[in-house]
Amino acid sequence: MTEIKQVRLSGFGGQGVVLAGLLLGQAGVFDGKYISGSNSYGAQARGSGCKSEIVFSDGPVDFPHLTIADILIAMSQGAYNNYCTDVRAESGLILYDQGFVTPKDNLKVKHLGIPANEVSVKRLKNKQVSNIVFLGALIEATRIVSPGAIRKAISMHVSERFRPLNLKALRVGMELGRKVHG
Repeated sequence: MTEIKQVRLSGFGGQGVVLAGLLLGQAGVFDGKYISGSNSYGAQARGSGCKSEIVFSDGPVDFPHLTIADILIAMSQGAYNNYCTDVRAESGLILYDQGFVTPKDNLKVKHLGIPANEVSVKRLKNKQVSNIVFLGALIEATRIVSPGAIRKAISMHVSERFRPLNLKALRVGMELGRKVHG
């Protein structure tokens, strides 16, 4: 049977949710997976709800849209509230930004709090890379794609000017992922 993993990244416009989804999907392609992806955001791009969904499969993808998330990344409280109940019970995983999200304690899903925004501002001096910090933490916690594949995707899709910062954010995120995942 074909193994399928469904990932939803969510937040608000301006947080880089769509770019993170593109990079994650591209990394999956580099790792030899079949990938389907989609994204959406509110009428006003900055500040309104935003999501990116990626379906990873070992074989051709029959249905290209996410049905129930195996993994949710929530970069804002609104995104968490909208999607936290659409995560697979028992085996699901929610990664959330500790600075923006207060998780519910009645969900039968594993939660990992990541201080992505705080680390982006304090350590990397740029809040716009918290999306990449999240990708690093996700990869370290789940191995959904290989570190080499995500680095290659960043090199392909992020302009040369911002590439060093994004690669550093990925490393920092992977460190955070190791700490919280144990």
